[in-house]
Amino acid sequence: MIKQPLKGMNDFIPKDARLRDYMISQILSVYHSFGYERIYTPAIEDIANIDNKEGGDNQKLIFKILKRGDKLSEAITTQEFDKLSDMGLRYDLTLPLTRFYANNKANLPSICKFIQIDRVYRAERPQRGRDREFFQCDIDVIGDSSYNREIELITATSRALLKFPIGQFYIRVNNRQVLRAVLLKFGFQEKDLDSVCISLDKLDKIGADGVSNELKENGYSDEAITKLYDFISKPIALEDVKAVLGPNDSFAILEAVINGANELAGGLYDVVYDFTLVRGQGYYTGCVFEIASKEFGGTIGGGGRYDNLIGKFTGQDTPAVGFSIGFERLYAILKDMNFSVPQGNKLAIIYKNDYIGAFKLADSYRENYEISMFEFPKKVGKLLNRLEEDGYQAYIIYDQNNEANDINYIESNN
Repeated sequence: MIKQPLKGMNDFIPKDARLRDYMISQILSVYHSFGYERIYTPAIEDIANIDNKEGGDNQKLIFKILKRGDKLSEAITTQEFDKLSDMGLRYDLTLPLTRFYANNKANLPSICKFIQIDRVYRAERPQRGRDREFFQCDIDVIGDSSYNREIELITATSRALLKFPIGQFYIRVNNRQVLRAVLLKFGFQEKDLDSVCISLDKLDKIGADGVSNELKENGYSDEAITKLYDFISKPIALEDVKAVLGPNDSFAILEAVINGANELAGGLYDVVYDFTLVRGQGYYTGCVFEIASKEFGGTIGGGGRYDNLIGKFTGQDTPAVGFSIGFERLYAILKDMNFSVPQGNKLAIIYKNDYIGAFKLADSYRENYEISMFEFPKKVGKLLNRLEEDGYQAYIIYDQNNEANDINYIESNN
């Protein structure tokens, strides 16, 4: 037997599991306060749902599940190797959500506000920060096209993050329609925009020169490349984009989202414009956003509007927008900080005899304490030291011949 978990999978000892449970409880408390409700979807989806162009690069990382029995044998015999699988593990929570909504629409309100905190799977090459099984933490609004929902999502997600001591963070915001409109103004063709955006998304890694060189290698217009190069060679503000586009509905939405979210932030975090923010999934249609940490670097969340995705299931376009906290990234930050979960009231019942009587005594305290029971040891002092290390505030030594059974408080935790 192999005792180690598979590469890219993790065991969590009680201390680590308690941290993860605490994170979930804090995030849920905020999301519930905004009126979101939790749902669950299966980890396995029909391969037709998840193996499509909407998932971007994630589609290369699908764990596919082979057909079974005669169907598998038939596919092998006929050498239809592209038909060996009929199911796969979900690689995110958004595509399963759209199927869930399409399937349950008749029993749902006209505007739905959902929470999903669950496992997803990607056939990654395991390394630090890239596991094959991990949690995602999403909130989504379905059925409302108002940009006020973007403001709400940014605010709710940020307030959830404020529950944790992760220092300063900021929200980067862009709008795909605005970005595409600017690129068209510069002279790029509509059919080339997705490819151009892939290069532009690398700006922070390869710089304006690198983006320009990559676009030249791909054979795009020198005039369009020069205009884009001049634009991205310096910091880009909303006013710069406005000067290029003139009156534009998508720009007005982008500006309203950033201004509204900043007003609600109250200076606790910043909501900033980022012209180069693209996000990898192909299903985003409007505003997109990411959370970046000033202290720890990298992103700790992201999302955007995906108004066309649900229509692929229902035949009817339905507005939708979502935001996801990078749960595993947040967990790694807190763990590296040696963050301690606030302890509840923990009481130990140390019994000398009469387990049933001690259990009944424990029941009388369970409403106000987390209780564990221990048989009276040979070395009480050693047990008390362990209890202190494990965060117990008090203990009772129970003896059926001792009617007092008083609570004794552990002094260092008073």
